[in-house]
Amino acid sequence: MLFFGGDYNPEQWPEEVWAQDVALMRQAGVTMVSLGVFAWSHVEPEEGRFTFGWLDRIMDRLHDGGIKVALATPTASPPPWFTSAHPEGLPVTADGVRLSHGSRDTYCVSAPAYRAAARTVAGKLAERYARHPALALWHVHNEYGTDCRCDLTAAAFRGWLRTKHGDLDALNEAWTTAFWSQRYSDWAQILPPRATQYLPNPAQVLDFRRFLSDELLGAFVEQRDLLRAANPDIPITTNFVQGGWVSVDHARWAAELDLVAVDHYPADAGDGAEAETAFGGDLARGWAAGQGGAWLLMETAPNLIYTPGRMHAKEPGRLTRHSLGYLARGSRGAMYFQWRQPRGGAELFHSALVPHAGPDSPVFREAVGLGRRLAALRDRVGGTVEARVAIGWDAPSWWALQGAGLPAADLDYLAAVQQAHRAFYRSGIATDFVFPGLDDLAARLPAYRVVVLPHLYLVSDEAADVLREFVAGGGHLVVGPLSGIADPAGRIRLGGYPGAFRDVLGVRVVEWRPLALGTEIPLDSGDRAIRWSERVETAGAQTLVRYAGDVLAGAPAITRNRFGAGSAWYLSPGLGDDALRRVLDQVAAEAGVRPVLAGLPPRVEAVRRGELLFLFNHGAEAVTIPLPGADPVTVPPGGVRTSGLARHWAGD
Repeated sequence: MLFFGGDYNPEQWPEEVWAQDVALMRQAGVTMVSLGVFAWSHVEPEEGRFTFGWLDRIMDRLHDGGIKVALATPTASPPPWFTSAHPEGLPVTADGVRLSHGSRDTYCVSAPAYRAAARTVAGKLAERYARHPALALWHVHNEYGTDCRCDLTAAAFRGWLRTKHGDLDALNEAWTTAFWSQRYSDWAQILPPRATQYLPNPAQVLDFRRFLSDELLGAFVEQRDLLRAANPDIPITTNFVQGGWVSVDHARWAAELDLVAVDHYPADAGDGAEAETAFGGDLARGWAAGQGGAWLLMETAPNLIYTPGRMHAKEPGRLTRHSLGYLARGSRGAMYFQWRQPRGGAELFHSALVPHAGPDSPVFREAVGLGRRLAALRDRVGGTVEARVAIGWDAPSWWALQGAGLPAADLDYLAAVQQAHRAFYRSGIATDFVFPGLDDLAARLPAYRVVVLPHLYLVSDEAADVLREFVAGGGHLVVGPLSGIADPAGRIRLGGYPGAFRDVLGVRVVEWRPLALGTEIPLDSGDRAIRWSERVETAGAQTLVRYAGDVLAGAPAITRNRFGAGSAWYLSPGLGDDALRRVLDQVAAEAGVRPVLAGLPPRVEAVRRGELLFLFNHGAEAVTIPLPGADPVTVPPGGVRTSGLARHWAGD
């Protein structure tokens, strides 16, 4: 089955609307809805009193309509009775302010009362619905990532630190507490990072974010185990959400899920939304590698793109292109937030398949067409994307580069990773993600010819050894600035940057020279360094591009080092999109990596998933695409075509 539907909130509507909803879902070809995500106060209106009648009726109605349910545990949004009875369960900010009830995600994950209440409601749902015929998937919580700095969190943090470091001597060494007289002599002295006079200890901040990831995972596992015990045949997931505020290492969480599910909301109303869609799909497939690469788009906005300060209405066809873009990259369908746009509440203008205008609307009409397409593809979609290029992703490196006291305030880990992915996307080269912080790196790297590491700030000795062996065995490694700088505790590797990779790269960086906004340095390739430059000394590497201005004139900028049977490239300057794409195209060509389809026009992309080829035309004019061994395929403006590839390239 391909899952198609959205987050459904029947508790927000009178029951006469429910029959209309199910009829409209059948018209659109909906196969599954997420139910009960924010319904805790309806399931348990008072502590210990559960009201399941309404939920029974809608579960039965959906089943009668042939619609499956991803039933959620509603623990992301505790009801007012809980926070009134347990004020210690409200989160505390880094400034020491205890937040008040009034929004979702208003809880402290370390509060025993919260954890107990969450287990209780999850357990009651499991008892009642684990064998319901409509149930297809358990959806635990919603978008884990809530932060708290209270005393309960402090106690849990200290317990986590004891397990990780063993004793205070090891913690003091890892945190470099000799700096600023921060050495701890008693565990009770250690607190979560809170508002302080000047700069916090970056190692403390980094460990706290790792702790939060593990603490939130512990809360998920408690609920998961209750649900699994009730019926081990029902898969269990939670919806991953991206964002710099999210202290969740999704790559580590993925092994605890039966199905990786992702919320993804592109934020660029221009062509960047298509690149963001590709990025989100490829990253999710990387997280799901242990599950064969299949994942589920649990949430996206059907008809809006949320840009800073604006809601941009998607052009006709864009809902379909984005949805099939995720499907092409491994998703088991397309789910949205949300099914019906609410009449009130904090997100009353949030995107929906049934908007305030009702089903007589562009978004619903396009959803009906998409439902038909997904039904036609149901038996044709299988397998996963085969890629020979991988990009490194490391949540702790992202967290570390959000810290204070860095050489430039505008360092942006996510932007660097997205830029590398965007270069391959625009060249039509399939791309995977790998995770240098995980133990399976050595097992995964042999599948790739090229590995790119943008801003991989934290690197363990073990990961560095695996990457070194990858190059020695014939691989092509591309390392960007700010990579290999520190060990996993955030301690700098001495002797020159990029410490963990100096030998394989054949370079030594002795000075960083961040560039002021608007400042550029010419390169002898004709391109320009932007945002970042470095003084690089070669130690065996060949200089391919030099700085051609400023005090760095004549110094190496881009290098390549032969190491064993492979090559390692170092890119010291910040580069624009076109310049970076030219370099990565050269690396791919030397590695023998080709696009899915060569010679595609601009704004046209091709993605192969298993034996199915997806052709996307993001432009305003029809394009005809020649296929090897088959008739050409014409893709209408803003359209998508699919072609089967059983033994050769073939048209529909």
